[in-house]
Amino acid sequence: MSETEDHGGANHQLHKLKVAAVMIGTLVIWQGASTVLKVPAYLLPSPIAVARELLDDPAWYLSNAMQTLGPTLLGFALALVVGCLAAVGIIYSRLLESTIYTFLVTLNSVPKIALAPVFIIWLGTGLTSKVAIAFMIALFAIVVDTVLGLRSVDLDALDLFRAMRGTRLQTLLQLRMPTALPHLFAGMKLSISLALIGAVAAEFVASEGGLGHVILQAQGMFQTTRVFAAIVMLGLLGTLLFYAVDFAERLACPWHVSHRGKARTAPGSA
Repeated sequence: MSETEDHGGANHQLHKLKVAAVMIGTLVIWQGASTVLKVPAYLLPSPIAVARELLDDPAWYLSNAMQTLGPTLLGFALALVVGCLAAVGIIYSRLLESTIYTFLVTLNSVPKIALAPVFIIWLGTGLTSKVAIAFMIALFAIVVDTVLGLRSVDLDALDLFRAMRGTRLQTLLQLRMPTALPHLFAGMKLSISLALIGAVAAEFVASEGGLGHVILQAQGMFQTTRVFAAIVMLGLLGTLLFYAVDFAERLACPWHVSHRGKARTAPGSA
């Protein structure tokens, strides 16, 4: 193993330690604030109280988390497929660029929570409406980043493909898509979080289950500890989804500069 790889691994471990330190520090400050300042539990429950709430019925919280996770993943997957196809169409067609791209920009400027009731009316309160809202919120990031990536291809390489009489499909698959992968994954990291927000927004409006439904129901009964417990579950779920995409990125494009060790070998070293 090279010196650069050793140093890169050390940096990765150091990053993990820093993240753990920040999380532990946050919990300590939170616990200290609720204890020393004697904040009422209905305003700010302590981390210990939230942990007890989660441990009292973990299966129930896990069940609701799965009800939120399902629409999130389906909406994200649909946004990924449609977004990539739309991005390809946009870079190859001026008509699609002036219509679909402009429509998406306009749609993205509308607060999605305002559109959620409309989707509930159209599609009901079941899985379909949750997936539709998650898809709608997640789509824009995928399209924008993929379009940027597909257009970031090196012009000299593009000219070479044309000189070698490469077809549009060959150019897309062998040149544009590999170039666009880091941009696509950047959009996916944002999109997966937005899809989770969309699923929860749908549960806020109308739902019979899910973490959003738990928060809304607990808020109505002033069960603040339960609200915080559901928020903690959402935070854990969002973090796991983000790092799942990050792991997929490391597998798909380990050659990208963002995944290389930052250290440089000393002059004259092997």
